[in-house]
Amino acid sequence: MALLLIGGGTLAAVNLFGGGSGDAGEPQVAADPVTFPQDEPAAADGAGPCTTLNVLSSFENAEMVQELANGYNAQPRDVEGACVDVVATKDKSGISAEDAAEGFPDLTDAERPAVWIPDAASWLSVARDAGAGDIVPESGTTVGASDIVLAMPEPLADAIGWDEDAPTWDEVFTASEDVQLWADLGHPEWGGFQLGKTSPVVASSGEASMLVSYGSASGSVADLSVAEVEDEAVTQTVREHELAVSHYMATPEHFLWHARQAEARGGSAAEFLSAVIVDEKSVWDYNRGIVSRDGVTRVEDEPPAEKLVAIYPTDGFYVADNPAVVLTGPWVSEAQQAAAADFIRYAGTEQGQQIVRDYGYRDLNGVLSDEVAEVGNLEPAPVGVLPFPGQDVIVAVHEAFPDVRKRANVLFLIDVSGSMDDVLESGQTRLEGAKDAITLALDHFAAGDDVGLAAFSSGGDGVMIPGLVSPVQDIGDSREEFLAALDGLEAVAYTPLYEAVDTFSRDQSQAYDPSRINAIVLLSDGTNNTAVPTTTEDEMLATLDEVSHTLLVFTLAYGADADVEALQAISGATGAHYYDATDPLEVEDVLGDLVTSF
Repeated sequence: MALLLIGGGTLAAVNLFGGGSGDAGEPQVAADPVTFPQDEPAAADGAGPCTTLNVLSSFENAEMVQELANGYNAQPRDVEGACVDVVATKDKSGISAEDAAEGFPDLTDAERPAVWIPDAASWLSVARDAGAGDIVPESGTTVGASDIVLAMPEPLADAIGWDEDAPTWDEVFTASEDVQLWADLGHPEWGGFQLGKTSPVVASSGEASMLVSYGSASGSVADLSVAEVEDEAVTQTVREHELAVSHYMATPEHFLWHARQAEARGGSAAEFLSAVIVDEKSVWDYNRGIVSRDGVTRVEDEPPAEKLVAIYPTDGFYVADNPAVVLTGPWVSEAQQAAAADFIRYAGTEQGQQIVRDYGYRDLNGVLSDEVAEVGNLEPAPVGVLPFPGQDVIVAVHEAFPDVRKRANVLFLIDVSGSMDDVLESGQTRLEGAKDAITLALDHFAAGDDVGLAAFSSGGDGVMIPGLVSPVQDIGDSREEFLAALDGLEAVAYTPLYEAVDTFSRDQSQAYDPSRINAIVLLSDGTNNTAVPTTTEDEMLATLDEVSHTLLVFTLAYGADADVEALQAISGATGAHYYDATDPLEVEDVLGDLVTSF
């Protein structure tokens, strides 16, 4: 058997890696290794114009898919008499699933994908449940795999002993709820146990983290059912698990970038996280010095002093299995279907599988390259592979997340300086665009989330106005008040950025609630500018340092005139994230991405 087939979001041939379906007790090595066939390119390219094959990947597997496209395009291809040009694109898994359900409405027929390679088969289930059953097939063909593991900085893994004796998921969650854990192990400087998770609505590692949380709470990670997901006692345990989350992020790279920044400041990655649930590929990238501030743009730096260790919990772990599916939308021509089949065939050849291994993934025999395993601190043949559960369980966990996630205590802090009256290409003013984006983002929050609104500008007298316009309170009761206050905001004059951040970060820190994600979401389109002297940048940063253990300040640069450097410094000072909407027409998407942190 040369390829791993996926059926209905569930692995149908897990024995490729040595275990039976649902069996978490076997090593991830093929009992009878597959001999990969050699690629057989055409003698010459087929006739033009070439068939364009758009291949959509996730952010996590985008490099591998791009290189597979490059490898395929590098050789002559003749598919049904035509040459082929593979074009790789990428988006977050959850966003792609939503777009597929709507037929990729923002793209033209020429831009829509014919092949989708999410980084896990579970997203096929999500897309089909959302209405993409006539576009997304039930099954796909795995091109490579990356186990979803618990990653810890080496000193922390050593201190707790998990580098030598892997825990169960229940032991992981129990440790994460023990605020004295590191102090009792002789390391009070590491603070509480900080568990990092991506959002399960957009990332496979976040989805896997919710599945193991429910599995642990119900008594079996390997055998999770819809009834257990809906059980109130299980649900309450999962809510308690989520309290250990510092905050959610859109991609694993977001967390790992902050861990690296903590080390770069002369400290330890432990200042930002104790452990994070990520795929092996991300661990390998981190350990070799690849970082990404935004989850999209990747930068190569020196390897970290404190490398991560991949830990494989003994009761099983899920696998990002990268299934390639040929979409069946009306925009996919017969020529594209044929080209898609040939591209997927190439991925399973020796040449394609070499790319898979070179880019940090396990090949279709479950084998990592020796270098990747060594640098990544990855197990060559870990025991405990779990298939993703069926569509009904995946959908039940997605639907349950808004109820069990850690609640928010968040203040939107909006720049209403005079430049917010500038008109965008859309015909709206910047302020109108920001109001629309915040209104949409508010839909992410539900009853039980405390959300408020403040805005800042000043006139010639230097007094900051209007200040707090909707108190931080349960948005289930105050949504109309919040929206009315938002609608009433008007642009004024100056930009007392430093004073606003200093003032409201102090206020929000005083309202710290350890059972919530305590944060400010700052949107600004300019640089600090006041009529009279006020808070300095150094004073503001000193305040942020004081409150950094109780408050996150997320920043969003809105428009080309935003002070990107200052906004990055503000977010970085509290371990939160900076978001780029310097193209102001993207503010709705960027702010929507930001609020997945809650």
